[in-house]
Amino acid sequence: MTTDDDKSGFVKAFRAWVEAKLAKNDTYHAPQHFDRDDGSTLTARWPMHGSLWLEVTVRPLIPQVRVGIVTEDRWKSEEIEDAIETSGDNMSEYLEVALAEAGLDWSDPPVEHYRDQGRWFSFVTPIELSQIQQLADDQLRTRVLQLIEAYTASYGAI
Repeated sequence: MTTDDDKSGFVKAFRAWVEAKLAKNDTYHAPQHFDRDDGSTLTARWPMHGSLWLEVTVRPLIPQVRVGIVTEDRWKSEEIEDAIETSGDNMSEYLEVALAEAGLDWSDPPVEHYRDQGRWFSFVTPIELSQIQQLADDQLRTRVLQLIEAYTASYGAI
């Protein structure tokens, strides 16, 4: 049986690993944490350019990891939507191309677009976990890095 402390340890180790990986890349600045007080949603965001942020969220109670980009700027969100529409792809197809370039063959990846907490315009891809211990799995971690690379290349360039 996994205790809450064990779950917390997996989350902390995963977050530290992601932050250490991104710290080696000049594209990403120091992350800021936007964790919910109840521990249900633990979010790290890295400022990119303008009002765009890279986001990696762990939702330990589901369990799930979410990777994407967010902005507080409605116009930036609309600019991203317009760029996707102009490409002739839907959000999933738009990300799929960048994923292939990052080495991840993921046909029709889910891309959720919504407004979070009335503040953030979000474009994110969830990765469902069967158990929180998967956060220590090398394949999952590689997938998360590939998603980060793909979001940075496709959405971050807008």
